[in-house]
Amino acid sequence: LAFSSITNICRDVQYGWLLRTMHANGASMFFICIYLHIGRGLYYGSYLYKETWNIGVVLLFLLMATAFMGYILPWGQMS
Repeated sequence: LAFSSITNICRDVQYGWLLRTMHANGASMFFICIYLHIGRGLYYGSYLYKETWNIGVVLLFLLMATAFMGYILPWGQMS
C-alpha cells in the first residue's frame, strides 16, 4: 500500500518527485540543524541552566520518537 502510494505520487502527480525529494532532504536538514543547535549549546555552556537543558533533552527525545514513528509508518513496506 505505501509503495504504490509513493509510486503514484512520484509518477502521476505533477512535481510529485520534487515533493518527495524535498520532504526527505528537509527532514535530514532539520536533524542537522537540531544537532548543530545541541553543539552550540555545549560550546557556550548552556547545559549549566539545568531546567532549560532538561527541557531541550525532552524535546529531543520527542523529536526522535516522532521521526521513528515516521520511519515505521509503512510497516515494513518498501517506500
